[in-house]
Amino acid sequence: MVRPGRRRRFCYDHPRPAVTVDIVLLRWRSSRPLEVLLIRRGRAPFAGTWALPGGFVDAMEDLEDAARRELAEETGLAANPLVQVGAYGAPGRDPRGHTVSVAFLGYVGNGEASPHAGDDAAAARFHDVAALPALAFDHREILRDALARLLPPSLPPGLPQSPAFTRAVREAVDVLAAEP
Repeated sequence: MVRPGRRRRFCYDHPRPAVTVDIVLLRWRSSRPLEVLLIRRGRAPFAGTWALPGGFVDAMEDLEDAARRELAEETGLAANPLVQVGAYGAPGRDPRGHTVSVAFLGYVGNGEASPHAGDDAAAARFHDVAALPALAFDHREILRDALARLLPPSLPPGLPQSPAFTRAVREAVDVLAAEP
């Protein structure tokens, strides 16, 4: 029996994973290759390694709101729209414990984005997708899946609708597909 004015606490016999968000934020300028925003992790695990911006979802926080918050906290940037790419929950993807990450895809164009590191990010900058450094967690897989969403006919709204953009994405997909 729950007393009036007291919140009922739920207890479960099984452990639950933590929920995180990761953001694939792309930038493309016609004279340059397709780029993705990465942060250099300032904390363990993977301290010093490049990663997609992201982090833990707060209690009662909407997933897209969490993605926007983490992007702003770690890089000072915003993106509209954000499109959900998928969920990643393989046991062992995060050495801290079982986490399920919901990945989002966003776009900023024509060099208008100047990231600056904040929160637990030691650095933040755009990288050529065809020449990426080693990435933390399963972020290379997330990036591959996000780029696959950019190929016709599944191109989300708000992205360039040009043959040159499609060529840049196709080249990046091919490079990532050739890597282990």
